Amino acid sequence: MTGREILNKMKEKVLGPSDPDSGKGKSKMSHHITHGFHLVKGKSHHAMEDYVVAQFKQIDDHELGLFAIFDGHLSHEIPEYLQSNLFNNILTEPDFWTETENAVRRAYCVTDTNILEKAVDLGKGGSTAVTAILIDCQKLVVANVGDSRAIICNNGVAKQLSVDHEPSTEREEIENRGGFVSNFPGDVPRVDGQLAVARAFGDKSLKKHLSSEPHVMVALIEEKTEFIVLASDGLWKVMSNQEVADSIKDIKDARAAAKHLTEEAVNRKSSDDISCVVVRFQ
Repeated sequence: MTGREILNKMKEKVLGPSDPDSGKGKSKMSHHITHGFHLVKGKSHHAMEDYVVAQFKQIDDHELGLFAIFDGHLSHEIPEYLQSNLFNNILTEPDFWTETENAVRRAYCVTDTNILEKAVDLGKGGSTAVTAILIDCQKLVVANVGDSRAIICNNGVAKQLSVDHEPSTEREEIENRGGFVSNFPGDVPRVDGQLAVARAFGDKSLKKHLSSEPHVMVALIEEKTEFIVLASDGLWKVMSNQEVADSIKDIKDARAAAKHLTEEAVNRKSSDDISCVVVRFQ
């Protein structure tokens, strides 16, 4: 074993499963598909409110890649609940394998109902979410509520797979539910002057005016597919989709790529919690 290999092994031990803010893994079905994640706490005085899922799971003859970012607001309990429960709820939907997109929509709704029923224990606040399910290394099902985002990079070109649910673009729906959108207090549009996203899990006090219906999109993994990135808005506030893709195009290690993006966001003065998952296909 060379000195460099020994050093890499030592790094693996230091940055391995014992480090909850960084991790990596790979597919058993296709060994060139790897994932990595990295989280950085923001400058606020509250506890870290970003939570991540990044794992491959074997179910019968299938392999699922399960990837997610949950970005809490006024809460770390709700994103932590989502981390533990949302994928389980999706996978136990009876028609998950035959009608995956509908199963995801129903599971999001069921999970939000459960959170609202547990408001006494989970407290106020809520969470955005972006989830990506990679089925047998071929089909990617992405869903989101709020402004956590997913992109795919094909032949160097970034394409967004999620929708940023902003109050300004969903004003009509919010007003039809009896709510309003206001820039006061603050400098960004907010639902009822409080929440800067139009869709989220939880937020019981705003739920009459707030949706938890996810945007769902399907993408096929092709030969030209290089990687996908999921991240909280701590990254997207300071970097465009294409800047993110360009920034990591030559970083082959998925965890190193995720770490690089969080560091670049900090360098660009992002003060929010930042979480990032990178899945590489080449």
